[in-house]
Amino acid sequence: MISTLPRSVQMRERGQLTIPKEMREALKLDEEGQLSVFTVGQCLMLTPKRLTRAALAGKVEKSMKEQALSLESLLDDLKAERKSYFREQHGR
Repeated sequence: MISTLPRSVQMRERGQLTIPKEMREALKLDEEGQLSVFTVGQCLMLTPKRLTRAALAGKVEKSMKEQALSLESLLDDLKAERKSYFREQHGR
């Protein structure tokens, strides 16, 4: 599953957030699941604990090839979503 449409989540006290249900189901995450968290540039990445960075990179690359997505198209979508989010939050 690759989703280029970000979902907005609320950061709660002590840095807690809720991962949307459809994403948890697609990744087969449950209440007991462990996640790894790391940053890539200005992005916060969450992965199931069982994945390593190399495995994650391989899965992302494979999914991108299967869906004929390029890094440029993902970055373009991200830029468009950021603009949309900014307009939504700030009315500009």
